[in-house]
Amino acid sequence: MSIDYLAFGALGVTILFIGALVFLKKKNVDFGLRTIIALVFGLMIGIVFEGHTNYVKPIGSIYANAISAFVVPLLFFGVISSVIKLENINRLKTIGLKSVGLLTSTTFIASSITIILALAFGIGKGAQITLPTDYEAKEVPEISQVIIDLFPKNFFAQSSTNTVVPVILFSLLIGIAVVAISSKDSKAVKPFVDFIEATSKIINTVISFIIEFTPYAVLALVANAVSNNGPDKLLPLVSVLLVAYLLCAIQTFGVNGILIAVIGKLNPFKFFRHIWPAQVVAFTTQSSVGTIPVTEKAVKKAGVSDSISSFVVPLGANVGMPGCAGIWPTLVAVFAIQGLGIEYSIGQYIVLILITTLVSLGTAGVPGTATITATAVFAAAGLPIEIIVILTPISSIVDMARTATNVSAAATGALLVAKSENELDLVKYNNTDKKVELVSE
Repeated sequence: MSIDYLAFGALGVTILFIGALVFLKKKNVDFGLRTIIALVFGLMIGIVFEGHTNYVKPIGSIYANAISAFVVPLLFFGVISSVIKLENINRLKTIGLKSVGLLTSTTFIASSITIILALAFGIGKGAQITLPTDYEAKEVPEISQVIIDLFPKNFFAQSSTNTVVPVILFSLLIGIAVVAISSKDSKAVKPFVDFIEATSKIINTVISFIIEFTPYAVLALVANAVSNNGPDKLLPLVSVLLVAYLLCAIQTFGVNGILIAVIGKLNPFKFFRHIWPAQVVAFTTQSSVGTIPVTEKAVKKAGVSDSISSFVVPLGANVGMPGCAGIWPTLVAVFAIQGLGIEYSIGQYIVLILITTLVSLGTAGVPGTATITATAVFAAAGLPIEIIVILTPISSIVDMARTATNVSAAATGALLVAKSENELDLVKYNNTDKKVELVSE
């Protein structure tokens, strides 16, 4: 039995680089910058130790498995929590349905546009990505079978295989039942509601811990990818970055502008002037949840009533999110499909759009959300999760634009719901002289 000294050497260098990343973290170096540095480290190891990174690979694989383990719990508790926030059946039937419908429709539109442009630009072609030897591809079922599989059959069995679509619908039914009971006797379901809220916080905290290991996983997975494929085969990743920013711009200003003009019959330019501060905060903080106070203040100054803004804006940080749940998972999926040479029909792409739309019902607007949503989509579509992590360095750069896109969609939803409910002060909306201050409440 021969000893692969180069493989041990690659592992040793990887450990040293991980130590350097830990040191940078202690020095409070930005997460995104550390991820980019990890990418560089991974490229170096992959080039120097080409074909000898088999001991480095497990570091990234363990990370991918850990992320996968929390997909179903996150969606289950996240969806129920979002529905519970609707508080009563009447609100669920009016404002709730309008809000969820508008927010998820933006994801549907974003995913559809992404597929069209990604295919037009040939995203993923020429990437020549080599799958891990232990990966087994899953076939995407036909539309008729997908319709059947949408409905829950065995929650625990489907959860164990990360079959996320029926889990989401299962969660929706539970959430609606809780709201129905709560409207008659809130005390009867209070323990369950408290349990759901507490568990959601716990799961999100655990995921934040896992996300902190992203730089180390990026280092390992990029090293293994470069080692197996060569650096020249990874150049198509740059095109993903450029197309992602283009898609975010189209969704943020084009799609939202058209919705405001056509559905709301309002001047979209005034809307963008009102919410510009929220977009700036979202772009710099990369957190939809962290931007909620600024977004609420912006839409209130635009004339949206307090009741609408305080309901729709926070809901928009958990439902819809076209940047993180629509554009990015779909773009990465197309990259994987074309890079791996997987045959996809028009019907299967439609299925992919439906999956991203359903997954968007249970997302959370915190840094790292795009990784979770992409993982859920990949799990449902049977695509290799490792590709998501390989694209993480680009993802951290795109996240600024994605978050601004998410916040813009939430603000648009609040505006349109307020307009439809006659809870929009048109005098305030048309007055764009006063600037919205960049402060949180």
